Amino acid sequence: MLKRIYTKKILVCFIALFAILLIYVIPDEDKKLDIKEELDYVDKSIDTSYIFLLDSNGLLASTKIAIESKDIESKAKELIKALIIDSSKQDSIPNGFKAVIPSNTEIRSLTYKDGLIKVDFTSELMNTSIDNEEKIIEAIVYTLTSIEDVKYVIIYMDGNILTKLPQSKIVLPSTLDRSFGINKEYNINSTKDINKTTVYYVSEFNDKQYYVPVTKVNNDTRSKIEIIIDELSSSNVYKTNLMSYLNNNTKILSVNELEDELVVNFNSAIFNDINTKEILEEVIYTISMSISDNYDVNTVIFNVEDEEIYKSVIKSIE
Repeated sequence: MLKRIYTKKILVCFIALFAILLIYVIPDEDKKLDIKEELDYVDKSIDTSYIFLLDSNGLLASTKIAIESKDIESKAKELIKALIIDSSKQDSIPNGFKAVIPSNTEIRSLTYKDGLIKVDFTSELMNTSIDNEEKIIEAIVYTLTSIEDVKYVIIYMDGNILTKLPQSKIVLPSTLDRSFGINKEYNINSTKDINKTTVYYVSEFNDKQYYVPVTKVNNDTRSKIEIIIDELSSSNVYKTNLMSYLNNNTKILSVNELEDELVVNFNSAIFNDINTKEILEEVIYTISMSISDNYDVNTVIFNVEDEEIYKSVIKSIE
């Protein structure tokens, strides 16, 4: 008798557990459809754009934020708002980064035409320290030129073109582009033959990688691609928080600049694994992004000893 009772109880428990398992393993069909629709909606509505913000080391770095705008002018306004300290876009800034434009700065007007953005700020734009003035300009120029089809920026303050920074007295070109540079490092012996080359490095915050551009200002007469590869393959990066994954034995064998692409022929030291002929993603990104800022090309061809190994389309990595 007792045996039958215990057997019955065990059977009831088993059935109950099996029913619970079915609920979790085989969810209701309507619930599955609801989840799918919600995911589709989120994927279609969220867009991202590059922005240049201060990292934990005080350098302007490339990162992405979510944006709602679709047209160029609206995107530009939304990105600039994210650059302003304590603005309504501060919640969109990733951990480890911070805005650079002084709080209470407002956009008086912004227009776009034929690759050029004109943006007029209130005078609060320059209510900052002498060390931060140039970083503000760099952040604005690099952020706005990250928008597709934007090549140039003219910055106004209270209706007048900003041609000189008030404290540092640095003279600004009336029309700015990425040749202005960012996170500049100076090594000049002469005022003649000054060369500016922007090189992208890898940095990390909480195990997440991002890219930091540094403009080398010097008297180097070599081609920009030679400077880029020499800097990235150097064992002595100028700041300890910046990294490069390019093997220091990497050499350029030849360079061919075509109409819309740059073909760079390397020795085999560029490979992470010579057997699989693999080039690290970080190496491809740092070289391609550096070339993008210094050459008017859309594609970088990575050849190794005259064999094409990889084709990098600039738009796909930006």
